[in-house]
Amino acid sequence: MKYFLLKEIVNYLKEKVQIIKRIKRIDNNTIIIEFNDKNTIYFDLTKGRSFIYKKNSPANTKKDFNAPFDVVLQKRFINSKIENIEIYNEDKVINIRVNSSSSYKKLTTILQLEFTGKHTNIIILDENRVILEALRHIDEFSSSRVVKVGIKLDEIPKQNFTPKLEKVEDIENYLYKIYEEIEYTNLENHKKQKITQVNKKLKKLEKTLTTLPKKENLEKESNELYEKANLILNNLHLIKPYQEVLETYDYNGNKVQIDLDTRYSASTFSNTLFKRAKRSKQKALNIKIEKSNLEEKVDFLKRLINNIKKCKTIDEIEFFLPKKQKNQIKTKKSQNYESFFYNGYKILLGTNERENIYLLENSKANDFWFHLKDAPSSHVIVQNSKKSLPEDVIEKAAKICAQFSTDFQGNYFVDYTQRRNVKIQHGANVLYNPYKTISIKI
Repeated sequence: MKYFLLKEIVNYLKEKVQIIKRIKRIDNNTIIIEFNDKNTIYFDLTKGRSFIYKKNSPANTKKDFNAPFDVVLQKRFINSKIENIEIYNEDKVINIRVNSSSSYKKLTTILQLEFTGKHTNIIILDENRVILEALRHIDEFSSSRVVKVGIKLDEIPKQNFTPKLEKVEDIENYLYKIYEEIEYTNLENHKKQKITQVNKKLKKLEKTLTTLPKKENLEKESNELYEKANLILNNLHLIKPYQEVLETYDYNGNKVQIDLDTRYSASTFSNTLFKRAKRSKQKALNIKIEKSNLEEKVDFLKRLINNIKKCKTIDEIEFFLPKKQKNQIKTKKSQNYESFFYNGYKILLGTNERENIYLLENSKANDFWFHLKDAPSSHVIVQNSKKSLPEDVIEKAAKICAQFSTDFQGNYFVDYTQRRNVKIQHGANVLYNPYKTISIKI
């Protein structure tokens, strides 16, 4: 962050703030400080891209931070009175000096925010500039400037340059704009990353689709195997042990040669061919269903990409494709539906007929079922143990139903009812009553 901006921010803080009401870490390198009059400011001390910003929406805490740094941060600064705020040593360093009362004595603490390239850090100091804690601890093997608890902090080596000074008319508004720019960049990068992830799955499915055997080829293969098996069976009395080829006539009177497997007897080999013929026949019968399911999966992924492109926040993207936890156990078994989590509720989506059937057959009576009104659509189930759902959950589930059932924007009506009111007719075709209808715009 530029020196002149830090100077403007310090002047703004000097004028506006007197007390730190609340302070905590909300991300690996970001702290939030709520000053008096609910004036909340974010300090992101990420190396290489440090920022100070404000935003209108409340902070989303990624996780609870309970490291020694966080304990000291809150102990020393919550409900503390600000004694002084300054640019320290004419460098890109902000010092916030506070007084807080303990049960024993008055404590003076300095919050040092260093926006200085490789030295970027948040350091908590006592009144003698002895380190109490730091966001990043640095030993003597990593830098000549050591940052360790209990030692006096060395000064940052001064740079031989005169910083350019500019004037910002409305620094508070500028801090909001900084957040908007950061959020837009992060949002676009997040979209790109997630779309790449989905595209990888999409290409894999499309490749599977193109390599699917054709029904007529499978039927031809099945008939040929049946004929070979029958011809071997009819000529068992002529086949000698370890014979490699059977020469005979097919049912049209044409002379044919059939390769035999000398590892097995002729009767065993004939049975093997019958089994292969049966499998090919069954595969030919199922190939249409398999192809349809794959095509619907492809449609789902294309709609997922389209919905990610429309997302206006990172939280919206994370709803569709949440990050996997580091300790999350990988499972090879694929689930028979897509799942989402919203405000403590698990929302299940069927992306093809097979998955819709699975959801119908495996949902519970108190679960809620959603479907586009008077139109083919994905089935959506919200797992539930009560008689009702919160309105925001109903709206979210209905929106998912519409988003993954159509490729066009507009207003859609979605019917919903408890699963106990849905009667399966055939496959995924159902009758349902009573029900309610909600209008959704996508």
